[in-house]
Amino acid sequence: MDYVIIMHQHISHSHYSKDPRHKKIQQLIWMIAIFLIGGLFWYASGIKSAEDQVQDPFGPTTYQNAIVTRAIDLPSDVQYTTGVRQDIAVRLDDGTEVDIGIQETSAPDVLAEGDKVIVSLTNRIDGSVLYGLVDENRSLALLIVVAIFLAVLLVFAGIYGVTALLGLVFSIAVVGGFIVPQILNGANPMLISAIGAFAIALLSIYLSHGFSIRSSIALVGTLITISLSIGLAYMFVFITGLTGGGSEAAFYLNPTGTADGFNLQGLLLGGIIIGTLGVLDDITTSQAAIVEELHLANKGLALKELYQRGFSVGREHIIALVNTLALAYIGASLPLMILFVTDSRPLWIILNGQFVAEEVVRTLVGSTTLILAVPITTYLAARYFAYRKG
Repeated sequence: MDYVIIMHQHISHSHYSKDPRHKKIQQLIWMIAIFLIGGLFWYASGIKSAEDQVQDPFGPTTYQNAIVTRAIDLPSDVQYTTGVRQDIAVRLDDGTEVDIGIQETSAPDVLAEGDKVIVSLTNRIDGSVLYGLVDENRSLALLIVVAIFLAVLLVFAGIYGVTALLGLVFSIAVVGGFIVPQILNGANPMLISAIGAFAIALLSIYLSHGFSIRSSIALVGTLITISLSIGLAYMFVFITGLTGGGSEAAFYLNPTGTADGFNLQGLLLGGIIIGTLGVLDDITTSQAAIVEELHLANKGLALKELYQRGFSVGREHIIALVNTLALAYIGASLPLMILFVTDSRPLWIILNGQFVAEEVVRTLVGSTTLILAVPITTYLAARYFAYRKG
């Protein structure tokens, strides 16, 4: 029975792929994708990287792996009221023995002999080298974590896991190779993030889910909903009067608080758009697939009935995703949530603060966008399949 269902779905998808209209759409989309993506990276290639723009007055800084050869705990004194003081020495990869000196670390980061660390080497003006302890070396541990993830992905997703991974790599490449350099070059963060979001959606959906009619419908639904999210984000941020300066990262990006720094409000808007896109892919592809399966089960269903049944399932999806999105934001800010609970100020004062308001707006824009994505994508899919009989 399972084999018959699988073959039926395979034949149905093959039938759709032979649709002349779908082939024309496929060719058009790939032409647009190649032109847009090539143009983005060609334009970004002419921008100097952030590393090239930073001028180090002490000379270039390099980094080397090292192994701790001495880690002696020292008694605390009046000047060191927190953490643990240690006298540290290391051996670099090239065999050089380096005396780092006294370091103050928090309890979880206390070093021991044999620990792998990263050391910075900065050339001073007088020709000497300044050594600094950067952090523990977690490269091998991170590789192990990534290997476990890839193994699970390949075992349970197969070839689709590989294409989904390619979509992820492409998304990261757009953010790192186009969006970030453009913002550093002074471009409007909201506009650049919107362009990047369209590019990511255009190719990552097909890489992750394959080129099918349901993927095409999901793409159209995603593009429409992203456009709505841009308007919602701008409206919500404008109404609440947020400037984007509520986080610690914003302070470091613009420490002087003047207009000469980064466009923090634009960064806030751009971050909301990119964050919403990450969840939007899931709901649009799911709704397109649900409506297609309803059509395959009963090809006599009219537009209204297809929409109602698809939306009935989508309503449950909305409830689950809104809760998931809110918990994701809360989980990312859990240490700050604990600080808020222990804060002596009234609750309404805490909620009125810019940092909390930014997270509330971020969550509400994402949740509203997801809610709108369900009826939009469901209608697009129902309209296509309802008029495709046989």
